[in-house]
Amino acid sequence: MWKKIHSNRDPRDTLYSEIQKEFAPYFTMVSNVGKRLAASYPKIMFGAMIFLMALSLVLSFTVFSHPDKVKTNTLKKVNPVEDGFDQIMRATGNIRETLHLKKMVDSISAKKQLTGADSTLLDSTLDRLSKIHQSLP
Repeated sequence: MWKKIHSNRDPRDTLYSEIQKEFAPYFTMVSNVGKRLAASYPKIMFGAMIFLMALSLVLSFTVFSHPDKVKTNTLKKVNPVEDGFDQIMRATGNIRETLHLKKMVDSISAKKQLTGADSTLLDSTLDRLSKIHQSLP
């Protein structure tokens, strides 16, 4: 179906060696120009290097500095006994409140005639019961 392509490439040939073969005259020319420039103007080259290092120092502390984000994660004490006890206390409180609200609903619904205040109280009680029910895991 598909023919296998066999490559008889020399394993010593790398990307770098191939690029160097292709562009060697240009690399040599740039190297020679750089050497002549450094030999002709050593003080200017030295001054340029010092200027670039100082510029790098200034930029690294001003423009390119990334202030560390303050870690707001505080280490929380892990105590399973206290966590479990807190959960039990919350559940007990929810059960007590649920029983109290249930008694209120039963007493309001036992009335034959409801007033506007009774309707409002019944509505708020049922809302609170639904919130307690939603908060349960």
